[in-house]
Amino acid sequence: MEIISQQNIWLVPFFPFLASIILGLVLFLFPNSIRSLRQFCFLISILFLMIAMFLSFYIFYQQITGSPIQQFFWSWVITKSITLELGYLIDPLTSIMLILVTTIGVIVMIYSDTYMFYDQGYIRFFCYLSLFTASMLGLVISPNLIQIYMFWELVGMCSYLLIGFWFTRPSAANACQKAFITNRVGDFGLLLGILGIYWITGSFEFQSLSERFFELISDNKINIILSNLCAVSLFLGPVAKSAQFPLHIWLPDAMEGPTPISALIHAATMVAAGIFLVARMYPFFEIFPLIMNLIAWIGALTALLGAIFAITQRDLKKGLAYSTMSQLGYMMLSLGIGSYKAALFHLITHAYSKALLFLGSGSVIHSLEPVLGYHPKKSQNISLMGGLRKHMPITAITFLFGTLSLCGIPPFACFWSKDEILTDSWFYFPFLGFLAIFTAGLTAFYMFRLYLLTFEGEFRGNLSNEYQFYSLISIFGNPLFGSNTPVVKLQTTNKTEILYPQESKNSMLFSLIILVIPTLLIGFIGGPPIFKENSSDLLSNWLRLSINSLNNIHSENLIEFFQNSILSLSIVFLGIVSAFFLYGPQIKTTSKVDKFPFIMLNSNSFFVSMYNWSYYRGYIDNLYYLIFIKGIRFTAIYLFLIDQWFIDGIVNGIGIFSFFGGEIMKYTEGGRISSYLFFLVFCMLFLFFLYSYI
Repeated sequence: MEIISQQNIWLVPFFPFLASIILGLVLFLFPNSIRSLRQFCFLISILFLMIAMFLSFYIFYQQITGSPIQQFFWSWVITKSITLELGYLIDPLTSIMLILVTTIGVIVMIYSDTYMFYDQGYIRFFCYLSLFTASMLGLVISPNLIQIYMFWELVGMCSYLLIGFWFTRPSAANACQKAFITNRVGDFGLLLGILGIYWITGSFEFQSLSERFFELISDNKINIILSNLCAVSLFLGPVAKSAQFPLHIWLPDAMEGPTPISALIHAATMVAAGIFLVARMYPFFEIFPLIMNLIAWIGALTALLGAIFAITQRDLKKGLAYSTMSQLGYMMLSLGIGSYKAALFHLITHAYSKALLFLGSGSVIHSLEPVLGYHPKKSQNISLMGGLRKHMPITAITFLFGTLSLCGIPPFACFWSKDEILTDSWFYFPFLGFLAIFTAGLTAFYMFRLYLLTFEGEFRGNLSNEYQFYSLISIFGNPLFGSNTPVVKLQTTNKTEILYPQESKNSMLFSLIILVIPTLLIGFIGGPPIFKENSSDLLSNWLRLSINSLNNIHSENLIEFFQNSILSLSIVFLGIVSAFFLYGPQIKTTSKVDKFPFIMLNSNSFFVSMYNWSYYRGYIDNLYYLIFIKGIRFTAIYLFLIDQWFIDGIVNGIGIFSFFGGEIMKYTEGGRISSYLFFLVFCMLFLFFLYSYI
């Protein structure tokens, strides 16, 4: 086992990569036997990923029991001027991320077997899923920037394939292209940063390039502006990959892919890759205070914007997508203020909670599709849901656990990590702390809005044929019809058979129940010690080996932790109460229509404008469309006209002039020398008089 855990860690990404190759060969060699080979392909995928998971657990066990950091390299390209190496790096950060990716990957695969069973692309889905997981695992174990960039691009390619999995649907095709192009912007910056760092330091390895940069800056041997430009360029990659403002626009549209992929992207793979890279390069970024502040403020702004946009979303998955954007902003904020452990802690707790929420939303969508239809505007529209707790109790309670965790309610996992970020940001700079705490209140509001409109009240899907339900819920959640037309009465009057969603199958529920366990317990690995001063939590002790500069901005015991959490918990409970007041189950004897009459009567009110600004994502997508798409089209048309009429006009004009000049001159070609002499003398006299006149 010693050989397997150290020298053969490459087996961890190799097994899921091998599974993807086998499934690809099955698709290519046996296209007519796909239906009969589905279970075989599923078993290959899940078995190989479980082997990788067990290896990850053993590596993690070695790291926490005192095994030293290991690096292995193989020479790839050797010349006189450059040497490129491939290999792997084993440290606590690597081992934690390996467990995170493999455990969530296994759960998503078990869930996907039922969710995708009747899809014609079942085997293709698991082929992409295995390759996606292998790419992320390869990225995690990479020891240098060259190798991490290779797997970085593989992760992007797999996300393109999976977001556009149902590519015959135009919205899915557009979404995968949007994600791909947006990430190309960030990846180009990342490549420039990598090349700039190598040009300055002569190294791609994480530790050596950080040490070299520190020496050059300390000795004033490098231009500080150039150094900051390299750091900013490098940071562009995580900005796009982790959906940070202003390159966040691809994330909500990525919900066009199958829901299990949404869970994997938002929990453990693509968006986690950006946070991981900043964490891996943390000693490098720490050298530049300006860049650290930039990271913190971009994270804070992303967290706030994600929460504001999530408030008004009617699509269940898009609401969760903006929630992911907001939580990733928290992680980036934490890294920017130097709270390295809190950022990784929140990455872990959020991963399991968000996987639970997305798989829960998939359970809802999977059950509603036979009732409402298979288009996302029907099956994912929370305006057409409600009352699902009665019909899907296990899905409802697990979704509620994920909601409580993401809101930061103790003792759920995200409470410990999020409140550590809130406290650290407050001690770092109070205004950042204020933004973070305010965002926490918005998080509680929009998450309970999603839960209440989905699971509480009465089922509204049966009214979708008689009402346009976009208008049945006002901007503050109040139904626009009173208690005189209850759903039950409408059903009795019509005397028609009404369909209701049913609870999902056991394999899907098994995945949800398993994810409840880390959602409840994983937070205790990083929570404060109980009544002990000057002691570290488990996660800090594990991470201290992989980064020497690890320190806590504010260390505290359990009692101090709860004391500092009073303000944030108060804001969170205020958000929950507000959500219950506006979106909770309606009292049959009382109509809530008249609570905000001034808002409904005045369409030009400030609140309506703010609602529209939030619902249309701050008009950022429209701005980008105007600047980049229309701007590029206009520029292309303008340049085409210049090319057609100016450049081509000059060339064509010269040709036409030469043609007609030749036609005229041929009539002067009589063969008589006297004629030639006459024209020669005439032209010389003409030029002489012209010169004399000028």
